[in-house]
Amino acid sequence: MDGSARRTFSSITSKVVMALAGLFLLVFLAVHLGINMLLLVDDGGKSFSAAAGFMSSYPVIRVFELALFGGFALHIAFGVIVSIRNRMSRPIRYQHRSRSETSPFSKYMLHSGIVVLIFLGLHFIDFYFIKLGIVAPPPGVARHDFYSRAVLLFSDRTSSSIYMVAFVFLGFHLNHALQAAIQTLGLNHTRHAAAIQAVSTVYAIVIAGGFMAIPLRFTLFN
Repeated sequence: MDGSARRTFSSITSKVVMALAGLFLLVFLAVHLGINMLLLVDDGGKSFSAAAGFMSSYPVIRVFELALFGGFALHIAFGVIVSIRNRMSRPIRYQHRSRSETSPFSKYMLHSGIVVLIFLGLHFIDFYFIKLGIVAPPPGVARHDFYSRAVLLFSDRTSSSIYMVAFVFLGFHLNHALQAAIQTLGLNHTRHAAAIQAVSTVYAIVIAGGFMAIPLRFTLFN
């Protein structure tokens, strides 16, 4: 295998790994949203706390948690690699490229991904690092009391606004992510293109909108 063939193989492998890790994260987001929607149940946090307690104590979930971090690491690392390779392969931008040739979701995937990555770090500080004992919980909130932490955090308009803006960027990122993953894995077909695009858009709206509803609820009605 010559140098050109190796580079092509490496590029394809990077895209496939990124796509598979991305699909894994898409499934995780749906599960994570389902659990977080329990925050909206008017029972003083009993349903959410029970679900969160199960997720943090069940051994299988601990293994899944490690797989999740691996998925994040792979998706981020290979996403950066693919973006750099794409830019290096086109050092001179096409001056006459049609604006409609590349969708904004595709064009700014790296940018929205960076915003989501920054938000992920903030989210870890607000919740996961408290769970691990790396960050001290707010006064009056126990280390594993995620419900009280969420209520306190989202009752603050500034924090809620930051989260909601981040979820908008997450929605933009997800809108193209599913389509790109399917295309990378060779599962796309012209007959299914419209359906895949519709499913991807609906998924992005449901996930982003669902997550946004949580801080919005506590900001407006708490």
